[in-house]
Amino acid sequence: MGLIFIEFFNMKKLTSLLSLSSMIILCSCDSRTYEDISDNKPIELPVKYTADIKPIIENNCIGCHAEGSFIKPLATYEQVKNNINSILDRIQRPDGDPGKMPKGGSLSPAQINTFIKWKADGLTEN
Repeated sequence: MGLIFIEFFNMKKLTSLLSLSSMIILCSCDSRTYEDISDNKPIELPVKYTADIKPIIENNCIGCHAEGSFIKPLATYEQVKNNINSILDRIQRPDGDPGKMPKGGSLSPAQINTFIKWKADGLTEN
């Protein structure tokens, strides 16, 4: 009789655990699409160097590409503008490519799209 009670008690715990797990999974479902939560959205507003590009450069590139460094500097608007094709090439290379930039890790899709849109918008400064 004791063995049957233990098996019944374990089955009851298992059933409760499965029910609880199912409820957690169902409650965590989300109706948003990939486009709703993705960082890879089209940019609708015009992109400008000072407001949009410069912060990305300062946070991801200037550590190696500062003025006076041995590597091509990207410290000013003119330097970034004059090197946009090289920048676009380097930031869009696949992971594992030795020429991919920045070296510390990839830019987000939104940051890459910002550079692409800036070029398409005419490389404006302000």
